[in-house]
Amino acid sequence: MSDRVLWLEPVGGLAGDMFLAAALDLGISQSELEEQLRSLEVPGWKLELSRAERHAIVGTHVDVVVTAPEGGHPHRSWKDIDALITRSNLSATAKLRALQVFRLIGEVEAQIHGTTLEEIHFHEVGAVDSIVDICGAAVALELLGNPKVYCAPPPLGSGTIRIAHGVVPVPVPATLALLKDVPVRFEGLGELTTPTGAALIKAFATVAPPPEMIVERIGYGVGTKDWKDRANIVRMSLGRTAQVSTALTVLECNLDDCSPQVLGATVELLLARGALDAWIAPVVMKKGRPGHLVGVLADGEHRAALVETLLTETTTLGVREHAVSRTALERRHQTVQTKWGPVRVKLGFRGDAVLNATPEFEDCRAIAAQAKVPLKDVQAAALAAWHQLAR
Repeated sequence: MSDRVLWLEPVGGLAGDMFLAAALDLGISQSELEEQLRSLEVPGWKLELSRAERHAIVGTHVDVVVTAPEGGHPHRSWKDIDALITRSNLSATAKLRALQVFRLIGEVEAQIHGTTLEEIHFHEVGAVDSIVDICGAAVALELLGNPKVYCAPPPLGSGTIRIAHGVVPVPVPATLALLKDVPVRFEGLGELTTPTGAALIKAFATVAPPPEMIVERIGYGVGTKDWKDRANIVRMSLGRTAQVSTALTVLECNLDDCSPQVLGATVELLLARGALDAWIAPVVMKKGRPGHLVGVLADGEHRAALVETLLTETTTLGVREHAVSRTALERRHQTVQTKWGPVRVKLGFRGDAVLNATPEFEDCRAIAAQAKVPLKDVQAAALAAWHQLAR
């Protein structure tokens, strides 16, 4: 069967607006994206999309236009950013992705300036446009079906640039620190890869060639500047790998002394750190003690990090593992309209045949709460709407 793959080619470097523009050029819904970003309760912005050309390549350019003063927080702290994202209506996965990007930037800024994450105030990346870019990138990955992301080594640029702290060399210290231990290219004139672009690569992508893939959709995100030596674009190719089964690992541990709150939080963290699936099952342990079996499905790339998560986040003294193989349906999302609002439906494909169609629970729950109708009615309406489209 197949897995979803997203291949990034930062031809002219990468910035947050370029990532978002490429995803929109791939075909994600602008209205769905904006609807989710509005829940951040950051006032006074709008997305302006246009077609732009760089070196005879045409793609989408995005401007996050700030239409009102920011108010009292032009420079936001980590605590401000954390609260802003946590209280939004973004999905749990999108929240964790966005917070991971901000944490990466905050930690390198703290290291560069000799302080702590809690004392760091985000300047450029704390502004409205950067918040929209970063959270938008996290939402965009979800709208693309949560693909596995691969990226070519990004070009960093050269020269100097003025930022909030003064004139600094390019790549700026934060960009270079974020891409430590990652393949990069020291080439190009000007700032090609920004700290936001570097953090998106570090958080979301593996810098390596993608597996053999069938390309289905291609998008071009166009940057603001027009470089003389290269097209200022990032290209996104979305597709699938063709393979019958995948070798995976199941990680397990038994717990009889771990609180339910910790277990629930651990499952969310495991999924955010690359687990393909995670679950908790009740078991009876030695001496008749009731306990829990925590299970994780992991690929080779994330196995070590997931083992470390189980050891550090739970009370277990050890983790078992055994090899398994999985045959999976290809997964895609399609948005349908109900009388209460749009709902994404997750589709499971074998070739061109849809074998499963399931309305996304979080979409249905949010709409049910807003419209004050039973959740099951929203789920039924979404499924009926999909069947109507599929005829």
